Amino acid sequence: MADSSLVLGVDVGTSSVKAVLLAASSGHVVSSQSRDTRAGAESESGLRGKEQDVSKIIGALNGCLTALPRERLAKVSRIGISGQMHGAVFWKRNAGCHWINSGNVRTFEAKDVSRLITWEDGRCSTEFLSSLPKPQSHLSVATGFGCATIFWYLRNRSDFLQNYDAAGTIQDYVVSMLCGLEVPKMSVQNAASWGYFNTCSKTWNTDILEASGFPVSLLPEIADSGCLAGKLSCDWCGIPQGTEVGVALGDFQCSVYSSMTENTDAVLNISTSAQLTFSMPEGFKPQDHPSPGEAVVYFPYFNERYLAVAASLNGGNVFASFVAMLSQWVSELGLDISDSSLYTQVIKAALSHSESGLTVCPILFGERHIPDALASVSNITASELSLGHVTRALCRGIIENLHTMLSAHRLRESGVTRLIGSGSALARNDVLRQEVERIFPFPVVYGNDVDSAVGVAMVMIKCR
Repeated sequence: MADSSLVLGVDVGTSSVKAVLLAASSGHVVSSQSRDTRAGAESESGLRGKEQDVSKIIGALNGCLTALPRERLAKVSRIGISGQMHGAVFWKRNAGCHWINSGNVRTFEAKDVSRLITWEDGRCSTEFLSSLPKPQSHLSVATGFGCATIFWYLRNRSDFLQNYDAAGTIQDYVVSMLCGLEVPKMSVQNAASWGYFNTCSKTWNTDILEASGFPVSLLPEIADSGCLAGKLSCDWCGIPQGTEVGVALGDFQCSVYSSMTENTDAVLNISTSAQLTFSMPEGFKPQDHPSPGEAVVYFPYFNERYLAVAASLNGGNVFASFVAMLSQWVSELGLDISDSSLYTQVIKAALSHSESGLTVCPILFGERHIPDALASVSNITASELSLGHVTRALCRGIIENLHTMLSAHRLRESGVTRLIGSGSALARNDVLRQEVERIFPFPVVYGNDVDSAVGVAMVMIKCR
């Protein structure tokens, strides 16, 4: 790449799309944009279903790109895309999008595409999951995983699957559309997040799936994480046709890549969900079967290495649900206070109380290793019912939940000497940061909420 060239990094998140431009020579961020997707959609599975409108996600993506300086987009030599893992979207090959010209800007719109069934989807019950074949993989299959979702449609709505002949994560869809791929490519990182994938052999459990009638033709081709998927098939928002595009990566791994500078670092990421991780030694290989009930799992990273991860389903989404509950109460009382104002006041109230005797178990959305567990509040006393006490206890509970999954003691035994904090929820909530420093006795350095977009761009700079 030329010294003057730029690399575009895009992260397609659960609630927003973020885009950054990095200088290829220095790795410095020269410009960035973020757009909320507001893509949530009602699901046929009711409250357990979590779906998003892909057209709104692509609208946010195009909005990010068109807001970046046109003269800088013309200098982009590579594009990296990361996004939310586990989820599944379905489309028609060679018909998944429509390229349009609008105001001398060329963008694409979603076409013949299903909704995105996100990683938060809960339609696959414990009973349903137990009826599925056992994977030949070190990772268990959970609700919200792509292969579990396909099994659900196969058994409950087989007519749905007949409408599509391609599938992937939302970031795989974006890469396929940008490159005009007939058969989508999926990185080892995203494939592992779908289930029924062996990370050591880098192959799908095809025999196991076929024996259960699974439509294996929907499974994407596999590519190593950090390699190229293809080239831009059209000029896109001023980025020249023919620009190299990397295979889509996991948002979590990219966030870690932009944050972890030493092998003795652990990374704590709290956005919609929450993850605490450290790097396993070079040469580590996981076993080829799941360990049910184990809170720490091993995600494929880069260069044949793995991350030990406590991947919690409960992070910023729990705090957002708390604020939404307060907002509903306020509305029912006939008052009008914006959610943003409530958020600010709630954090301010908690900062005025450094202690709280309340105990909050915050697993509002369950956990993959204990899927039937519920959230709870205990040690309730009349003297600690203030907004500040409750908020403080909730923030502490979110961090303590991660600590029960991956303790400071285990981190220390694994050689960790520093904690890197990242993610939008952690960046915006002083109370969460205070509780991190209280519960994890390590020096803590904080990043920001565009780490995944920066990380995928950094990967593309080094891509060969």
